[in-house]
Amino acid sequence: MSQDPPLSSQEKNLQGSVFRPTSQKELFDVVDQAFDYRGDVTIELISGESLLGYVFGRTIDGTRADLELFPTDKPGQITIQLGDIAAIIFSGKDTALGQSWESWIQKKKEEGRK
Repeated sequence: MSQDPPLSSQEKNLQGSVFRPTSQKELFDVVDQAFDYRGDVTIELISGESLLGYVFGRTIDGTRADLELFPTDKPGQITIQLGDIAAIIFSGKDTALGQSWESWIQKKKEEGRK
C-alpha cells in the first residue's frame, strides 16, 4: 500500500495520512481504519471525484463490499463501492484522539498535583 506519511503500526494519529491501496486486502484494512476513525475522511474515486465525509458503516462479505459515508456538503448518506476507491485520506481531525480512559486518569493525576 502506498502511504504518505509513513506511520508505525502502533501510531494512533492517522490525521493527514493518505492510503492508496494496491490490493483488496489493503483496501479492506484501510476501510476498517476509516470506519474506526472519528473524523472526516476524503475518499478519492477512480473516476477522479473526491468525497468528504464521515464513514459510519461498511460491509465486506461475499456479495457486497462498500462503505457508507455522511457527506459534509449535503444531507443524507452515500454508499460507495469499494472497487471504486483509489485512495482514502484521513483529512479531518480525530475528535476522540487522546480521549482514552488512560488519558483521563493521567489528566486527573496532573490536576491533583497543582
